[in-house]
Amino acid sequence: MRQLIKKLLLIDLIKGLLITLKTIFTHPVTIRYPKQKREITEGFRGRHALVRDPETGKERCVACLRCVRVCPSQCIRVEYTEDPTSGARVLTKYEIEAFRCIYCAYCVEVCPVNAIVLTEYYEYAVYDKEENYFTKDKLLQNWDEFIAGYKGDSYLNKFWYLKGIERRRLPFEKRFPKPINVKMEAKQ
Repeated sequence: MRQLIKKLLLIDLIKGLLITLKTIFTHPVTIRYPKQKREITEGFRGRHALVRDPETGKERCVACLRCVRVCPSQCIRVEYTEDPTSGARVLTKYEIEAFRCIYCAYCVEVCPVNAIVLTEYYEYAVYDKEENYFTKDKLLQNWDEFIAGYKGDSYLNKFWYLKGIERRRLPFEKRFPKPINVKMEAKQ
């Protein structure tokens, strides 16, 4: 009998409409995406970039291949030649397949010279799949775009120095990472 009265008086429908009416006058939780952009939290891992050395204007990478070895998705490919005079490695090819990457930032953590970074840039949807295959030149261009839009005076990536690891166990560049002066970088 009670169920029949509920059905006839449409009690459940009225309860649902009251909930809808109550939420109409509350502030929305979502943001209006293209016009409003979400604040990026510290440590966000977005588009890859090779850090450009502010003094030389070239990439910082020394072709040690640590990033290639540590990458769980095996999306990084590096090729190098050896300089006949000094014997140092010279980077010739650095490629990342962004679709294979799982954005773990192991490559950033393991790099002894802080040459690679996952920037806070997240808007890189494209129509052509090949555009998310990052070559050395594209990675340097990603760095330039990121630094041009960076709001701070200096940039220091969260993953360049990992808390909880003794400094003496890290490579020299990782022990005391130097922030990159963004103002000087933007002038070049």
